[in-house]
Amino acid sequence: MKILVINAGSSSLKCQYFINRQSVVSALIERIGEREAKATLHYRHHTITHETSLKDHHEALALLGKLFALSGALEDFSTLDAIGHRVVHGGEHFSAPVRITPKVMESIEALIPLAPLHNPANLEGIQAFHTAYPDIPQVAVFDTAFHQTIPPHAYHYAIPLTLKEKLHIRRYGFHGTSHSFVAKEAAKRLGKPLESLNLITLHLGNGASACAVQEGKSIDTSMGFTPLEGLVMGTRSGDLDPAILPYLERNGYDTESIDNLLNKESGLLGICGTNDMREVITLTAQGNQNATLALEIFCYRIRKYIGAYAVALGSLDTIVFTGGIGEHATKVRQMVCEDLGILGVKYDDDKNEAVGAEGGRFHQDESTVSLLVVPTNEELEIALQCEEVLGVI
Repeated sequence: MKILVINAGSSSLKCQYFINRQSVVSALIERIGEREAKATLHYRHHTITHETSLKDHHEALALLGKLFALSGALEDFSTLDAIGHRVVHGGEHFSAPVRITPKVMESIEALIPLAPLHNPANLEGIQAFHTAYPDIPQVAVFDTAFHQTIPPHAYHYAIPLTLKEKLHIRRYGFHGTSHSFVAKEAAKRLGKPLESLNLITLHLGNGASACAVQEGKSIDTSMGFTPLEGLVMGTRSGDLDPAILPYLERNGYDTESIDNLLNKESGLLGICGTNDMREVITLTAQGNQNATLALEIFCYRIRKYIGAYAVALGSLDTIVFTGGIGEHATKVRQMVCEDLGILGVKYDDDKNEAVGAEGGRFHQDESTVSLLVVPTNEELEIALQCEEVLGVI
């Protein structure tokens, strides 16, 4: 089956092309709407780059089709079996991937107030492909959908219930496509049915979130109404005393500056001046006190969530690390896991250092909790969910 997976941003268009679940092409178009857009396509051992002016996502799609044809990877998008789209926010409307119809597009548009930075771009990508290729089945896969199994006591905030009804304020969670993929992959690697496992999955990158997965279903996750809640991230603060917001306002910050402060100037960046974990670890090794503090805060917050989710799950079988930091930062995995003995975790430093690009286990044989690194593949998960929606699986 030939499936094109699309992740449309406000000024970018990322895609991967799968044939029978194997990634064949990856492409990225950046700076859409600016004077000089840049397109890069990787096919086999070849890379094609092109710079031009692109007014919108419709023009970006036309260029993408030309680059695919030029590379020899795919002569015409009309021969695709399906197109899968990443959509950040599905609200309470969508608990599973859906085939895109005009009504679905209307629902995605109605959810823009909950994801004003993401859903408009996701929708523009959908509309561009729908206009150009109306006969190709298109599927929307939502970041929030995996977390729609979270029970009411976990997704409600302790604020007046009328605010949930009027303004839809509740915890939604994000990174669901990644959490879903690595949970299933972890079960495969352990040789056990996913339905028999209790897992904590940790998606750690510039954005970071934890998820409690009970018998294959999300029962809690660290991100909430927005991706700002939860773990410390590259530039986001994570959990914060809400009284800090009016305090900042009384001290000269307006709404826009507070939003910018918490989303773009906080986290690792706000503490030590860089949001790149590789630099943080290097600075820590050089004795930089702010970097050391940033690393300790980052890992401590993760351990707190692991402890909380172990209680929520009732028992714990596996902790899974994924994302750029989770997959590559051995120091972070060490600092998170070496003091979790109270949960039955027995960490193995040598195995942790030996984990490679394919991931692997890094617990001692007698550990009652498995420690795994599983590389995430959100694009493949979207392709698989496309197949499921279209009845292929």
